[in-house]
Amino acid sequence: MNREVTLPLIVDDRGALRVAAADVSKLLRTVGGRWVRLVEAGQDGLDEDTVAALTIELAKLADRIDVACIAHSSGAP
Repeated sequence: MNREVTLPLIVDDRGALRVAAADVSKLLRTVGGRWVRLVEAGQDGLDEDTVAALTIELAKLADRIDVACIAHSSGAP
């Protein structure tokens, strides 16, 4: 399954950005990294293949956010 994910910016009532994209991508990578460390530590109830797949997808999403931000800041269409 390959679906596009749209993440609306989190803004206040004046249109000011409330959550930086860099913080979102960092959070996604941190969550994935934490899951991997839990599996490596032998945490019960975590399936290694599932954690690996989810961590990869989180990293891909973080990469897409980063690329979109770079394109936006460079003025690319």
